[in-house]
Amino acid sequence: MSERTEGSTGDLAALAAAVLQPGFVGTTPPPWVCRWLGEGLGSVVLFARNVVDHEQVAALTATLRAERPDVIVAIDEEAGDVTRIESARGSSRPGNYALGAIDDPALTEEVARDLGAELAAVGVTLDYAPDADVNSNPANPVIGVRAFGADPDLVARHTAAWVRGLQSGGVAACAKHFPGHGDTRVDSHHDLPRIGGDRARLDAVELAPFRAAVAAGAQAVMTGHLLVPALDPELPATLSPRVLGGLLREEMGFGGVVVTDAVEMRAVSDRYGFTGAAVRALVAGADAICVGGERATEADARELRDAIVAAVISGELPEERLAEAAKRVGQLAAWSVAARARRVTGTPPADGSPIGLAAARRAVRVSGDA
Repeated sequence: MSERTEGSTGDLAALAAAVLQPGFVGTTPPPWVCRWLGEGLGSVVLFARNVVDHEQVAALTATLRAERPDVIVAIDEEAGDVTRIESARGSSRPGNYALGAIDDPALTEEVARDLGAELAAVGVTLDYAPDADVNSNPANPVIGVRAFGADPDLVARHTAAWVRGLQSGGVAACAKHFPGHGDTRVDSHHDLPRIGGDRARLDAVELAPFRAAVAAGAQAVMTGHLLVPALDPELPATLSPRVLGGLLREEMGFGGVVVTDAVEMRAVSDRYGFTGAAVRALVAGADAICVGGERATEADARELRDAIVAAVISGELPEERLAEAAKRVGQLAAWSVAARARRVTGTPPADGSPIGLAAARRAVRVSGDA
């Protein structure tokens, strides 16, 4: 590769920042995040530590948007057991397992639309949900009730309904954890799970909900840090061109943003390093690097950005691949701006979701009759 000028290296730094989705500590954006938004950063992700109430989150996202109007503001909000926006008291909406037990896709769509409207009202534009995993292994330590159930057809129809509902509420959906984290005995936060079975089994079980999510128009898909030998015997899905390029892009026809699960998770960082995993994910076909659940400082973000720039300069990461990833992030940002313009404005109820309460009551009755 030819030697770069200072200006072109700066352009690379902006491209590298565009594909990061860092978290941060605090209930107001720290100065470094605001500064980075002016230097190319395309996204941030919020966690429970960033949330006090609706008014505070709305003010936080308004501050971000004042620096970059099309910034993607992501959150990991599944409802049920995994909630950030209502972390202080617990979600006022039932989680996936309860919705799957009711098995009314119209209700699932309504609950997700209600959640989308609440998130959009406080300035969130991307939700790392729905969980599209088929929880076929009862010993799974991390998915469990986060899944709609153990039946692939049921999970597929509710995944599609959740995607439609959330996005009609004004927030982009991100189906996870591709190609499927349900049949595991290991939590990828701590080690690398292995998904057995041949390709026919994967098609019939794990992949069915993701096909449904793509067909429903999901704007994003999140990778799982999973070794799936039937697809790639060597590399985890997040780092595998066969899985991200060959399967998700070419076979399944997904054209949206591929987001990694948190790149600091030990399933990949222990084996490939914090920055090594990020670079390999981009090479494999990921478009956005989620980071910051545990590593949430400017130094962490700078370490990733500088490693991405260095990988382009060395030839490990083709510049065209990085530019493609940044372009897809930009397309999601444009979708989010348009969705915000279309949404019905309103103030989320302070005491929780009436739709969520009605759905929860139906789930209790179903469970009681079983």
